[in-house]
Amino acid sequence: MDFEQIRALIADDIAATDRLILERTRSDVVLINQIGHYIISSGGKRLRPLLVLLSARACGYEGTHHHTMAAVIEYIHTSTLLHDDVVDESDTRRGRETANAVWGNAASVLVGDFLYSRSFEMMVEPGLMRIMEVMSEATNVIAAGEVMQLLNIGNAEVDEAGYLEVIYRKTAKLFEAAARMGPVLTGQPQLEEPFAAYGRHLGAAFQLIDDALDYMGDPEKLGKNIGDDLAEGKPTLPLIYILEHGEEADRALVRRAIETHDLSLLEPVRSAIERSGALDYTLKAAARETERAIAALEAIPPSSYRDALAALARLALQRQA
Repeated sequence: MDFEQIRALIADDIAATDRLILERTRSDVVLINQIGHYIISSGGKRLRPLLVLLSARACGYEGTHHHTMAAVIEYIHTSTLLHDDVVDESDTRRGRETANAVWGNAASVLVGDFLYSRSFEMMVEPGLMRIMEVMSEATNVIAAGEVMQLLNIGNAEVDEAGYLEVIYRKTAKLFEAAARMGPVLTGQPQLEEPFAAYGRHLGAAFQLIDDALDYMGDPEKLGKNIGDDLAEGKPTLPLIYILEHGEEADRALVRRAIETHDLSLLEPVRSAIERSGALDYTLKAAARETERAIAALEAIPPSSYRDALAALARLALQRQA
């Protein structure tokens, strides 16, 4: 099953969610409409909302609140992107200018806040306290992960365990919350943990592939520059592997690159990554997370939607952008 076949399985749900996302982004404040539409229509696979929809269908959900929660997840994700681009001083995302490059940092942060608050306004609509419990905890963990990542900028002392904790908080937690929505909406608490484990491991795999692509990807496909993580002084897993297992000269090079954010060191660092086996190590770590995600699905009743979730995990491992 490829990505288009997965989307075709829930095409009506995706269309309803897309309509809702655009509809609920509207505001009587013109700038919110401009920035909100710009960032939401900028492309991307909308993987996180897809998890909500597939999870709900895999649990036998027949209502419409899964569209609401898929939109909520997308709003939260979009708000974090707006804030991330300001913090990282990014000027390109998905092949075009970031919102902060077009409208400035202040407008981007405030519209990110609008989308974030709109998501909380919408998540009360299903009338389930469990949704509020899951989402409030998730957003708090994500915010803490953002701060942890900020503290790690330029820090060559970050170890693998510490970095994996940041990945969980900053990226995998929203995947986990999205996947959990099916059993929450259908009142099947016994299925919450299998779905949550699936989302958690899928999110970790997704981020680890991102780490690898930053040193091996195609800039046109990625929609961003190769070496952005290095330019921002982010110690991701390929670099951490060298710091923990590489030759002394390579360790010194990577340490200097992280601490100085010196993009002129990109090619020597890429050579060190290739020489040390750091990329292979990172890709194998992503593959392990994918296997764990698929294994978690064994506790879920068989269906075409469960098959689609497994296929989605395999596709995440193979992506190039």
